[in-house]
Amino acid sequence: MRARPLGLSRAVSARPPPPVPERGDFLLRVPTTYRPGSPTPLTVMLHGASSRAEDILALPEGLAERTGLILLAPNSRGYTWDVLLGGYGPDVAAIDRALQWTFSSHAVDPARVAIGGFSDGASYALSLGLTNGDLFTHVLAFSPGFTAPARRVGSPRIFVSHGTRDAVLPIDLCSRRIVPTLQRTGYDVAYWEFDGGHAVPPKIVHDAANWFATDGG
Repeated sequence: MRARPLGLSRAVSARPPPPVPERGDFLLRVPTTYRPGSPTPLTVMLHGASSRAEDILALPEGLAERTGLILLAPNSRGYTWDVLLGGYGPDVAAIDRALQWTFSSHAVDPARVAIGGFSDGASYALSLGLTNGDLFTHVLAFSPGFTAPARRVGSPRIFVSHGTRDAVLPIDLCSRRIVPTLQRTGYDVAYWEFDGGHAVPPKIVHDAANWFATDGG
């Protein structure tokens, strides 16, 4: 990915115009506390299969407002993300364009750029985060199924959660394999298991937001 934060001096206004709605590429949520003179953390949120951007935004939106996060939620071109449909391509390009628009319109803190998602979106977030660790400082993966980085760049901090009764992406086949592999590779991984199914409980969203707010501490 080529998009990068432009810094405070390039922020154009406190509340820039929203994306052109007919494109449908992405949704953006900017907290009311946003100020162009202050570095603001950004989180890209990726939806699951057969879902849309508004679905993933429903998970963290209220908490993000309270913690001052900018949320960017792209839409996949197909029913899920391109890497699950044959390989990287149109979705990566669309996310890169969405990030370029956001970085040109907002003062984003380059030290606090996260990518996250749920289910297929979590797998895609892990894959893109590991591939673009020079852009994404943190990765939030809620119930991922796999990782498929094109290459490994940088060392983003990683948050993973998974329900012990997940019948869609069983934990033994997914996160309990993914997390040890990431740790052996040298990544700093925070791992939460919870008693539940294929979901993101409010407490997990709260814990993930706090983890990101404290720089993955």
